[in-house]
Amino acid sequence: MIRFATAADAASLLSIYAPYVEKTAVTFEYETPSVAEFSSRMEEITSFYPYLVWEQDGRIGGYAYAHRHMARAAYQWGAELSVYLSPDMTGHGLGPTLYTALIRLLTLQHIRNFYACITVPNAPSQQMHTALGFALAGVWPNAGYKLGQWHDVAWYIKTAGDVSNAPLPLLSVHDLSPAEINRCLHPQA
Repeated sequence: MIRFATAADAASLLSIYAPYVEKTAVTFEYETPSVAEFSSRMEEITSFYPYLVWEQDGRIGGYAYAHRHMARAAYQWGAELSVYLSPDMTGHGLGPTLYTALIRLLTLQHIRNFYACITVPNAPSQQMHTALGFALAGVWPNAGYKLGQWHDVAWYIKTAGDVSNAPLPLLSVHDLSPAEINRCLHPQA
């Protein structure tokens, strides 16, 4: 089941995120944040954007969230998306499932441009984004140094809706109706 993350999920989500920090260059963070710091980040994001978790039988297998891509006013219709999965949950379609629900919600918020930043090479993530309609926008060579080497990052973009007209004002995820949210999180229901 997909649902919104709560503050009570912070420790579980951090346990999924920590190995990415400690053992990979997927994130350029060097040190795993504390639960309090992670919770604070979640609180900031959830004040406007969706933060989703996938849970089955009380166990969280992954999460996805969006946040504003850049600060200037003209960028407000863009959001950067992220997804993190427990190692045993990769390759089962959970990433695309979470991303699809996230994009549905963001579209209702009037977000038009979805961005993903991927440390490359990362074939599974690159293939997932391409399958979901993202296009490679560019590669920043040697963008970050972690684990004793420089890493490139690839930026992917997906645009939704009509961009030939002026965008609608943004809505907070909290402005969406329960029925709209339910349709996004559980489209088969």
